[in-house]
Amino acid sequence: MRRLLAGLAVLLVVALGAGVLAVLQPWSDEPAVDPPVVPQDVPGPVLLVPGYGGSTASLQPLAERVRAAGRDATVVDLPGDGRGDLREAAASLDTSVTAALSSGAHSVDLVGYSAGGVTIRLWVREHAGETKARRIVTLGSPHHGAQVAALGVLLGDDEVCPLGCQQLAPNSEVLTELNAGDEAPEGPRWVSVWSRYDDVVTPVDSASLLGAVDVPLQDVCADSRADHGALPRDPLATGLVLAAIGPGLDSVPGPGECAELRAAGRG
Repeated sequence: MRRLLAGLAVLLVVALGAGVLAVLQPWSDEPAVDPPVVPQDVPGPVLLVPGYGGSTASLQPLAERVRAAGRDATVVDLPGDGRGDLREAAASLDTSVTAALSSGAHSVDLVGYSAGGVTIRLWVREHAGETKARRIVTLGSPHHGAQVAALGVLLGDDEVCPLGCQQLAPNSEVLTELNAGDEAPEGPRWVSVWSRYDDVVTPVDSASLLGAVDVPLQDVCADSRADHGALPRDPLATGLVLAAIGPGLDSVPGPGECAELRAAGRG
């Protein structure tokens, strides 16, 4: 009996020792390594990420205006037909970011139109994007889902609403994960530009993003009537994008800046 008790005592000591070690293990003498800070004063290439369907044509006018402002701008070509898994689109975006940084740039600026904004958020979450991106602008992006996607899910037809569509429905697994904590992670400076006349991303405040400078067009120019399809070529939206990736936006511009931003967007 004494041997049994002695054996149990040894096991208990070993178990407790292992528990103590497990508790103490995270605390080491080596200092914690903070993720690299992206310099805000050194602009790099600009990547524009298309929305659902992957059409690059809609973003070409915006890319041309960015180039005219003196920046290197590329519209990212998403894999397949742009209707598939948004996580795969985020992985493809990471390949494009890596290529853009291979020239020696410190970081990239990203502009995501519609579902492209969700793709960018997935990229930040799953590919350490906060260490590679300086500025991120989302343009009419369904951060909290779109009713049209929810309708597609209800139809239960994968051809009508493939995986990318399903992931854009409110409360989808992808959006639930993205919106579970801080929606706009620290690191990049985030701006969300959207329109109260958006006819695709409904409800329109689905484009609002916690942690970003949230800019409804109508708060800047009350007469703006830009709908979803017009956003990439709308002068005001373009002016706001240029400001966001240029000097930066720390707050929503006031009505007094309406004319100046529109003029910048027209070039």
